[in-house]
Parts: sequence; C-alpha cells; structure tokens
Amino acid sequence: MAGTVNRVILVGRLGKDPEVRSTPNGTSVTKFSLATDEKFTDRSGEKQERTEWHNIVAWGKLGEICGQYLKKGKLVYIEGSIRTDTWDDKESGQKRERKEIIARDMQMLDKKGDENGGSYGGGSYTGAKKGGSTSQPDVVQDEDEVPF
Repeated sequence: MAGTVNRVILVGRLGKDPEVRSTPNGTSVTKFSLATDEKFTDRSGEKQERTEWHNIVAWGKLGEICGQYLKKGKLVYIEGSIRTDTWDDKESGQKRERKEIIARDMQMLDKKGDENGGSYGGGSYTGAKKGGSTSQPDVVQDEDEVPF
C-alpha cells in the first residue's frame, strides 16, 4: 500500500443541539455529539444493543450549516477523519485524551415532515470546495484557542 488513510463514515442521531463558536481569527467551529447504535446477540443468546457516542467538530462554512440546520435527534451522515488530542490535566497532572471526528461532509437524512425531520428536508454539504481545503486549522495547540 502506497499511503495511509484516515477516513470515518458515521450515520447517527445528534445527542444535543450543536454549539457554534468562533476562533479569535473569526473561523466558525461547531461541535456536537452523534450517537450510533449496534445491535447484536451475545453468547448466551440475549439480544443486546450498544450505543457509541462520537464527538463531531465541523469548521468554517460546514460548521455554520451544521449549526443552522442540525438539531437534537436529527439523523445525519458524517464523513471525516479521526483526531486525537492529548493534554496534561492542570488539576491532577494526569495525561488526558479526547478523540474527535473532524467532519468534512455532512448530509441530513431525515425526510421533510418526519417527526425528527425539519422543514428543510435532506441536504448534503461539504467543508471543502473542489480542489480546495477546509478552513480548519491544521493544528490547534491550546484548548484556549477554541472556546469550548
């Protein structure tokens, strides 16, 4: 294999309304949680269901659109990459870690008029223009840079 791939595709429901903020230089950043469910039968034959929560971050225009149209309970498709942030906890001194999905594309899957759908119907949005890149900074060094 010639290279590596960091690509995530999720279809799930928002756990809360998105939080939209701006960096000091004016770039929009939107954060929200997304729940995905897995159903399976355990070894004893009992049906089980497991919910996995994902922290989603959308930058720039994509973040603005997510903040405007997405609401708690909405079904969405998110495509992006995994990023792991690590830092030293100031109070305990312990190493901390958080995994986030950096969204590149978003598609609203609820149909117009659904109980979970809004008045807008479905739509697909991307954070990058053809041949371009998102307005997401390459590295966020300090928690203070992104006011969440």
